[in-house]
Amino acid sequence: MDNIYILMIVALAVLAIADLVVGVSNDAVNFLNSAIGSKAVSFKTIIIVASLGVAFGALSPSGMMEVARKGIFLPSEFYFNEIMIIFMAVMITDILLLDFFNTLGMPTSTTVSIVFELLGAAVVMSLIKISASEAETISNLGQYINTAKATEIILGILLSVVVAFSVGAFVQYSTRLLLTFNFEEKAKWVAALFGGIAATAITYFILIKGLKGASFISGDFKSYIYENTFTIVFISFIFWTTLCALITGVFKMSVYKFIIIIGTFAIAMAFAGNDLVNFIGVPIAAWQSYEAWVASGVPAADFSMEVMSKKVPTPSLLLFAAGLIMVLTLWFSKKAKAVLKTSIDLSSQDSVKERFEPNFLSRGLVRFTTLLSKYHHTILPKKVQDKIEYQFKKPKESKKAAKKDLPAFDMVRAAVNLMVASILISIATSMKLPLSTTYVTFMVAMGTSLADRAWGRESAVYRVAGVLNVIGGWFFTAFSAFVAAGIIAYLIYLGGAPMIAVLLLITILLLVRNYLSHKKKADNTLLQDGLKKTESKTVQGIIQESADQISNVVSRTNKIYSNMLSGLAKEDLSKLKKSRKGVEKLNKEVDALRDNIFYFIKNLDETSVRGSNFYIIILGYLQDVGQSLDFLAKASYKHINNNHKALRFNQIKDLQDIDKSFEELLNDIETIFNSRKFEKLGAILNSKQRAQDDLAIKIASQITRTRAEDDDSPKNTALYFSLLLETKDLVAAIMNLIEEYYNSYNTKN
Repeated sequence: MDNIYILMIVALAVLAIADLVVGVSNDAVNFLNSAIGSKAVSFKTIIIVASLGVAFGALSPSGMMEVARKGIFLPSEFYFNEIMIIFMAVMITDILLLDFFNTLGMPTSTTVSIVFELLGAAVVMSLIKISASEAETISNLGQYINTAKATEIILGILLSVVVAFSVGAFVQYSTRLLLTFNFEEKAKWVAALFGGIAATAITYFILIKGLKGASFISGDFKSYIYENTFTIVFISFIFWTTLCALITGVFKMSVYKFIIIIGTFAIAMAFAGNDLVNFIGVPIAAWQSYEAWVASGVPAADFSMEVMSKKVPTPSLLLFAAGLIMVLTLWFSKKAKAVLKTSIDLSSQDSVKERFEPNFLSRGLVRFTTLLSKYHHTILPKKVQDKIEYQFKKPKESKKAAKKDLPAFDMVRAAVNLMVASILISIATSMKLPLSTTYVTFMVAMGTSLADRAWGRESAVYRVAGVLNVIGGWFFTAFSAFVAAGIIAYLIYLGGAPMIAVLLLITILLLVRNYLSHKKKADNTLLQDGLKKTESKTVQGIIQESADQISNVVSRTNKIYSNMLSGLAKEDLSKLKKSRKGVEKLNKEVDALRDNIFYFIKNLDETSVRGSNFYIIILGYLQDVGQSLDFLAKASYKHINNNHKALRFNQIKDLQDIDKSFEELLNDIETIFNSRKFEKLGAILNSKQRAQDDLAIKIASQITRTRAEDDDSPKNTALYFSLLLETKDLVAAIMNLIEEYYNSYNTKN
């Protein structure tokens, strides 16, 4: 029986490695988004700096490890066999939960997950012990749970949302008022002073506060630092300000890039020092519990875990190994990039493809804020308002760079993000509070975005909806972590070793499935058939790029139309539903292109402005195609979903004839656009009248059938006429599109 605990320790060690990989994939967004979003330095440089920060931070979380041992429950109230069940349930739940969020590309809190998993598993195990006792009732639950510390941790996590958002917004607003968006044109002493303040703040809270838990620093050296804190801070300010002055004045470098580099190092170090407990705290606590139990010689069911109530140092070798795994994950994890994109998109200064749909809450918040802003303007004097507006005036974008090459936000905001987040995280780490780094970094980024007016009237409702979705995901994390860990702990209690084996097998299968699913999704993204925004600045470039868009739409129209008619003929609801989804995706992409028209026109060369008229007309016809497909797909789906009579044989045959002719037409168009042999479009246009005549004949035939006595289905007839008439509009839209393109091509040549 004792061998089961050895196997559990081995399983926990493997789970710890997997949790490090999964957890860092999720939390990489915490310390990479600011540097990557600002594009201040290369991605490779960012990863190198972050890797060094993670490596140093991994060696200083010793105090934080106590949270896993005694921060949530009281170990003295549990026996060794019980506490091992808690630890095993927590690790299995944690990996599955984090991998689920990573697969969705949503940042979630590893701190929240580990805290509520420990709480859920401990509560269930406590209830099991209470139910087995005749003297105890549910009111005795507080004897098993460290309610004071658990409450402090949970309230600290929730409070961090408000604090991080508020502090981030305030610091960014103040900084922007002083530096403006033209910060590079400010006097060199201003940049040097900003750099000195930022670097000093980071030095104090990371190198001084962070040293408190470092296992590689001697006690005498720590005492010296704490006794001379003011002197060290003053010297640091002089040193950093002087260095920043040299950087700007002598080396002609940007001090903001320097701050972003050391800020990335600092927040990566703070992340590792604070969050390492989330990944390896439980397995290390389990290993130390196992060592204490083996040394005691007492049966597992009789060995009290009171020994874990004392402070137990964490082996530096284990911390180093964990840091190494975290660094390797940073370099090779693809899922980290998906999570990273969500945070950068929500804080982007410019227009991006919004990932979230607005809801009633986001609309209400934006409407309330707008009204509050109007009231605010009635209080401030006009001169003050004008001065603020001038400070927040954005410089004109250069037309030389493509929009995709522009940063999501400037270096000032990136520096503030890193400075504020690292300070807040370090304060919490020094107080041994497992503050959620995801909460802090994300909410700081959102606060600075708001203060920087990145959430304008054009994007606010989408960005607020995105923030609410992410925050809602955190609360879902807490609830699901609590429930899932509790259920798994109960299953392990009932099933013992066989149940652990089954759960581990399920965990492996789910991780492999999610990995393959994410890999397939990533591969599909590389081969994406979606419409891409036109980046060209010349008429010729617009014609070439729009050719790809037309070919794409024609190909997808062909597939959607054929599948829709096939599903209708076979009364296949799933195929019709798939066609509807295909149409919805196409229409969303066309809408995204139309939303980008403003930036497209602004980006054109002065000699190529007439190309905008061509592009706008093309988009209009693409929208007509999408609307016709949308009508056809919805009408067909509705008919079959309502269980109306199937189409008659002769109706299906007519539709198949139409589909065959339509397919040949679309294949010819796609071939022409792919081969760029646009001179052949004239032959396509010559067949326009023939296509319309064929549809007119089918309509006339159906009128004759409807008048016949054997046709007794109004719904059937209405659907068939709708299909024919809308197909006629669809063909007309495609032909108009081809005609516009053909005329523009001939004019150019």
